[in-house]
Amino acid sequence: MFNQQNIYQTSSRPTSAEASAYMNKVFGWMGGGLLITALTAHWTANNIGFIPGSWYLFLFIGQIFLVYRISRHAMNMSVNGATGMFLLYTALTGVSLSGLTMIYTTESIATTFLSTSALFGGMAIFGMTTKKDLTSMGSFLYMGLIGIIISSIINIFVGSNIMQMAISAIGVIIFTGLTAYDTQKILQMYQGGEIYSETGTKKAILGALVLFLDFINLFIFLLRFLGNRR
Repeated sequence: MFNQQNIYQTSSRPTSAEASAYMNKVFGWMGGGLLITALTAHWTANNIGFIPGSWYLFLFIGQIFLVYRISRHAMNMSVNGATGMFLLYTALTGVSLSGLTMIYTTESIATTFLSTSALFGGMAIFGMTTKKDLTSMGSFLYMGLIGIIISSIINIFVGSNIMQMAISAIGVIIFTGLTAYDTQKILQMYQGGEIYSETGTKKAILGALVLFLDFINLFIFLLRFLGNRR
């Protein structure tokens, strides 16, 4: 996602204060996205209930299209265009996740959200502060991610609970690591002087999307692994 954006064209290094302000902007966008997702999921669960199975196909296609569009073309869009697509994606994510409120207990969802926040926050801080280059770790984690996707597709037909638990446990490990890796990459893609520019804002939105995806996937895998069903 990062390498597709032509975001390494300048070499001006930001100050630590400016880099912190930029990351606050990234986390602000991500937090706003999570709030929209939570509100949308709550509204959908209380006003629509379970989403018909056929709707999920359209939701899935819409979400994939928006992620592809933002990740490939964010730097060529207007700020309003990138913002609108990001917010629409977070809203669609809320609709698609609304069924979790009917499958798992409210206490379980709340506890898992807090656990996800703590784990995500710790790894994000590590990614921002470590002096170690996490590039090699990222390559390994993305290989594991591909393995999870393949295993999940297979388990749709197999229907093994043990396999599902194993996939969930491995998914937690992978997205925990990806949080640190992606945070470091997002920090590295910022160039000095961009904090209040359109380029800096679009980079912040792109970074927020990446971390949003890490958080949501980490939350889902933790919920599947530890959550209490109704």
